Amino acid sequence: MADSQWWQQAVVYQIYPRSFQDSNGDGIGDLVGITQRLDYLKQLGVDVLWLNPIYRSPGVDNGYDISDYEDINPEFGTMADFERLLTQAHQRGLKIMMDMVVNHSSDQHPWFIESAKSRDNPYSDYYIWRDPVDGHAPTNWGSFFSGSAWTYVPARKQYYLHSFAVEQPDLNWENSDLRQAIYDMMSGWVAKGVDGFRLDVINLISKPTGFVDGQPNPGEPYADIGPIIANGHRLSEFLQALNTNVFAGHDLITVGETPAATIADAQQSAGLTTHELNMVFEFEHMGLDGNPDPAMGKWDDQPVKLVDLKQSLSKWQTGLQGMAWNSLYWNNHDQPRIVSRFGNDSPQYREKSAMMLATMLHGLQGTPYLYEGEEIGMTNANFTQLSDYQDLESLNAYHHLVDEEQRVPAAKMMTYLAKMSRDNARTPMQWDASINAGFTTGQPWLAVNANYTNINVEQALAQPKSVFTYYQRLIRLRHDVPIFTTGAYQLLDADDDAVYAYLRVTGDQRLLVVCNFTDQVQQRDYADLSTDAALLISNYEDDQRAVLRPYEAKIYEFTTEN
Repeated sequence: MADSQWWQQAVVYQIYPRSFQDSNGDGIGDLVGITQRLDYLKQLGVDVLWLNPIYRSPGVDNGYDISDYEDINPEFGTMADFERLLTQAHQRGLKIMMDMVVNHSSDQHPWFIESAKSRDNPYSDYYIWRDPVDGHAPTNWGSFFSGSAWTYVPARKQYYLHSFAVEQPDLNWENSDLRQAIYDMMSGWVAKGVDGFRLDVINLISKPTGFVDGQPNPGEPYADIGPIIANGHRLSEFLQALNTNVFAGHDLITVGETPAATIADAQQSAGLTTHELNMVFEFEHMGLDGNPDPAMGKWDDQPVKLVDLKQSLSKWQTGLQGMAWNSLYWNNHDQPRIVSRFGNDSPQYREKSAMMLATMLHGLQGTPYLYEGEEIGMTNANFTQLSDYQDLESLNAYHHLVDEEQRVPAAKMMTYLAKMSRDNARTPMQWDASINAGFTTGQPWLAVNANYTNINVEQALAQPKSVFTYYQRLIRLRHDVPIFTTGAYQLLDADDDAVYAYLRVTGDQRLLVVCNFTDQVQQRDYADLSTDAALLISNYEDDQRAVLRPYEAKIYEFTTEN
């Protein structure tokens, strides 16, 4: 790790364009709005801006259904607006990472429109088509968004596969012409000057050679498609070819979203010497508070157990050490707000617990990712009516589990949505206490969180000890103290269900990270902590050493004799 790569020392900030800043009053965030906020992002200290999809799209899945990979969604602006954003970001030393969706496209993409017409046109094999079996769908696979993963097209007398919505047909990576078209398209963005890619569900692109039924959960009509199609036999081959044809020679940052990936999968896909991706997003720690009933999926309202969280994160820290690179995240556009989920979003403890969670994450080895609003401690939306929600996954789950299957009462499902819906992350960015939180002068596409008058950027910037200034300090530490990048990870007290403590170790250099996950005072004395240890950062003003106040977090630096 002596010659670490720039992206190993970087901090990434994720922008959900629809919800970041609206510049024209139509209620939808846009590229001009992002450009207007670049100085704020530079002030925060981040290095890379990851933009969720900004391509032309019908918007069935908020841009993850792309109808034209080489054009900008008019809701967000024009290609000229994007080029100005790219130029302005680069002038400030900020890099731009694009979100690329190549497991599937929109059914409005010209490739699919042509493919659906017949079995003998140039695009007929760009998607995954299969004949009916005994008059019904080829397999019993269920889509991630509920219902069958197959839809019939009379013109072809065949079904096409869609792992997600009906309007998101899966691309056929077995077709070399399709792969070349993707290389050419992505290379065009590299030529334009983008600095990297986040690759949506990239470990689903290699489908099985045989399409056979899976085993449904009890009482369910469909089998879970995830384990069936994830991490297929040609995944490594496809990623290496993508690297060779697009990434090589450009010093990009590349991260793959890889649901259901194992340590072994990540060692390959994000290996330091495998020439595939720089890193992957794994989801194990994001699934710890899912429902014990498999038929309910992620929908539950129970807190995560700290011992389970330690076990999961530690497994990935030690499993990838020296072999691959970790991505570190609490929040993204698909996850509820972390301060409401793993912390405490009450007025008394929201800021302290937000800082504690930030400390715990940024002390780990890997590249940290912040999601817009995380740096001011934004919370879940606390919506109370189904009509408040717009997220396709949430609405489908409600109708499936409440209306169709009657597995859960409506009121209980609403508590699940309030805890776990993706819309919790998608409410507009809270800039100030003016109407609509300064996000728009119009009607916002999704309601602003009602607490915006108390939680907003303007207020955070006016406070010397805010969540924002704490993130600034953490980011500076990651840039300035090499052991944050190079140090190996060692968990302390694995069975402690109140405090998460760990070491980072390089030679005789040590970091000790200590985080109290409770609202109670804890007493912990770590023998490895020498008396000359320097306190690098804490979310309390005074250091009481072995005494840990509610949600207290601190990082010490010290040396040991070998």
